[in-house]
Amino acid sequence: MKLVDEADILVKAGDGGNGCVGFRREKFIPFGGPDGGDGGDGGSVYLQADENLNTLVDFRHQRSFRAQRGENGMGRQMYGKGGEDITIRVPVGTVITNLETGEVIGDLVRHGQIVKVAQGGKGGLGNMHFKSSTNRAPRKATPGTPGEERELRLELKLLADVGLLGFPNAGKSTFVRAVSAATPRVADYPFTTLYPSLGVVRIERDRSFVIADIPGLIEGAAEGAGLGTTFLKHLQRTSVLLHLVDAVPFDDGTDPVEKIVSEVRAIENELSKFDPELLERPRWLLLNKMDLLTEEERAERLEAVPKALGWEGPIYAISALGKEGTLEICRELMRAIEAMRHPEEDEGAVGDSAAEAPQPGADSDD
Repeated sequence: MKLVDEADILVKAGDGGNGCVGFRREKFIPFGGPDGGDGGDGGSVYLQADENLNTLVDFRHQRSFRAQRGENGMGRQMYGKGGEDITIRVPVGTVITNLETGEVIGDLVRHGQIVKVAQGGKGGLGNMHFKSSTNRAPRKATPGTPGEERELRLELKLLADVGLLGFPNAGKSTFVRAVSAATPRVADYPFTTLYPSLGVVRIERDRSFVIADIPGLIEGAAEGAGLGTTFLKHLQRTSVLLHLVDAVPFDDGTDPVEKIVSEVRAIENELSKFDPELLERPRWLLLNKMDLLTEEERAERLEAVPKALGWEGPIYAISALGKEGTLEICRELMRAIEAMRHPEEDEGAVGDSAAEAPQPGADSDD
């Protein structure tokens, strides 16, 4: 199913029921007095995160949601029944924004997390509340207040520990297939990946992380070139960014190192335009397709590229297609992610157990 990561909906909470004007009329009680009851409160609207959903496609078909109205009050001091609340299920990772004000109402990042998005109206008061020593027969009641009505934008941001960056055909989808059980489409033409996909990388039975593959970026994406920056929001929740580059770019007469540097700088420029905070995340550089180079060319490229970039972060030489170097990266990623999840724990102890981990979703490189 294609990923739908944005939707606009209208939510309307139920109005409160009206208060009742009534008088007690019974045999032998000529002056029973006022006994009009209050109206019931209107139902409210809630949004709840559900891990069984992974897209907002349902909101393409139903965009309006209304909670039940409260019943009117009745005689004999009977209160109206309150309206039923409604709970709308959305995927985990959904951000809820008020379209009119731009206010972020909620960010649902855990299964079962719930937020109220529209408050039901208050029921009106019956005339029994208005009796006094000077007004024994009040004919006054108040109407129920209207429930809140809001236009909301739902925006899904995938929850992943690791995000993949790179130009089209850098090998991001091939890398995801190599390290997880996910099977994103792979082909030899640009923009094979049209929608983000997730893969679970399992290091051991109880140790795993989630990796997100987003469509490739090109220079000018922030201005709408290619697929634009439509899917960059899915990287905002990641802890580590893997920047994949083709170590053997298409031969057009340009120096390969210069071309790699220009691609990395272009991606960095698009990140800074979209969200400068992304550039502050830990970012690892992966030189892919190194199996197409000789040992001498590999060593030369591994030395020249980080020097030309002034790269201070981790850098790896891999072949995603041949699963060369993928095991080492996954182990290192697991260590880094666990250190971020539990900063108080000893990183060395975590690393020792990871050293014996099998290749996730694949045979060992040996």
